[in-house]
Amino acid sequence: SRAVLQALEDGLKKADADPSVKAVMICGENGKFSAGADIRGFSSPKKFGGALGPIVSLIESSEKPVVAAIEGVALGGGLEVALGCHYRIAHVKARMGLPEVTIGLLPGAEGTQRLPRLIGVPAALDMITTGKHIPATEALKLGLVDEIVEENTIEAAIRLANKV
Repeated sequence: SRAVLQALEDGLKKADADPSVKAVMICGENGKFSAGADIRGFSSPKKFGGALGPIVSLIESSEKPVVAAIEGVALGGGLEVALGCHYRIAHVKARMGLPEVTIGLLPGAEGTQRLPRLIGVPAALDMITTGKHIPATEALKLGLVDEIVEENTIEAAIRLANKV
C-alpha cells in the first residue's frame, strides 16, 4: 500500500540521517514478510512516494547495512524489497517468488535485474517466467538468502545486523 511504501521511505531516510543507527532491519507483521502489491492499486494515479522501484533503490543505496527478515512469504514486490536489502535471512518455512507472471505481469521494481545478479541468469529466468514459489532451503542453495533459521527470524536478523 502507499502507506507502507511511505513508511519504508520515511524510516530509511530517518535511519540514514541518524548517526546512532548502525544498521536497519526490515520485517513484516504477523509472520509474513510481504505478499507483494495490491494489484488494484496499479490503476490508480501515481503520486509522490507511490512507486516501489524508487523505494527498493533507496534500500539498496543505503550506506548502512539493511537486513531483510523474511517470514512466511516474500512474493512479488515483497521479494523485490528483500532483493534491495544487503542481507536476507529467512525462516526455514518461508517461501519466495515472483508470481505476477501468472497474471500477465512482469516484476516492476527492478526484480528482473536484481535477481539474476544475485542467483544467476538461469535460476532467475526460471523464477521470473514460471512464477513458482521456492522454499527457503532452495533459496539458500541459490544464494537468494544468506541464512535460514528455525528460530525467531527477527532476532536472527538483528544479530546479523549487529555483526555487520
